[in-house]
Amino acid sequence: MTPRRIRDYAPRPLTAALAAQAVVLLVLLIVAATTASAGSDGRPGRALSVTCPAGTHLLSPWPGPYYAWPTLGGLALGTVACVLLLRRVTARSGGDDQRRINARAAVGAWGVLVSAPLFAVSGTMALGVLSVPCGGATNDVALSGLAIAALISGPTAAHCLCVLLLPQAYVKARA
Repeated sequence: MTPRRIRDYAPRPLTAALAAQAVVLLVLLIVAATTASAGSDGRPGRALSVTCPAGTHLLSPWPGPYYAWPTLGGLALGTVACVLLLRRVTARSGGDDQRRINARAAVGAWGVLVSAPLFAVSGTMALGVLSVPCGGATNDVALSGLAIAALISGPTAAHCLCVLLLPQAYVKARA
């Protein structure tokens, strides 16, 4: 008898890709929170203040602390819920195919929870960086990285939504 483990039922490539995207999301939220400033209405954490030779520009919206804390809270709660669900799925009685289907659906739900906010945050930050009037090579590099994050996370969110809604199609296609 061998004990059932979550890693035996969760889709490894998808889980690894989503874990990497979760790390990128955390890094982007930390960067956005540390660079945020008060908006034009005086509320903190909603804009990006950029000083150029021509003057100071206030770019909004910016995913600063005002937007980052709810995103991080939802990500933390959703991750805990997904892990608990995966533990329950692997401990439940039933066939291996049904466990794989349920585990894939749980990972798909977590994938939507990770990749959709990553798409929103990277897209919002890219629009902010694109709006900087005195951009240079640093802005071009940042814009490229943010565009890559958005271009990867958008289709990943769509794929995870399909995995969530039709997990049995992916398991049967693999068999």
